[in-house]
Amino acid sequence: MDPKILLYIVKLIAGGIVAFLAILLMSKKRTIAWSFMVSGFILSYASLVYDLLIELGVLTAAKYGIAGIPLSTLLCAILPAACYITAFIIMLIKR
Repeated sequence: MDPKILLYIVKLIAGGIVAFLAILLMSKKRTIAWSFMVSGFILSYASLVYDLLIELGVLTAAKYGIAGIPLSTLLCAILPAACYITAFIIMLIKR
């Protein structure tokens, strides 16, 4: 088995557990900050799945890009971080 694919499988299993536990936590903590944290975890997992589908050749990256980086790949990298940043800012403001 290709080591890259094995690494993706391990990441998918760990990311799936994280996403599942994050959804369970969100049902207990119903604040906007935790909602953004959970959204970040779920978007991170979706990004991992998207990267795997590109690696396997099921999908192709978009033709349009910024500085040579496909727009879809760029969004997959930025959106989870944006959710985490928003959550941390909200947590800091509320303290």
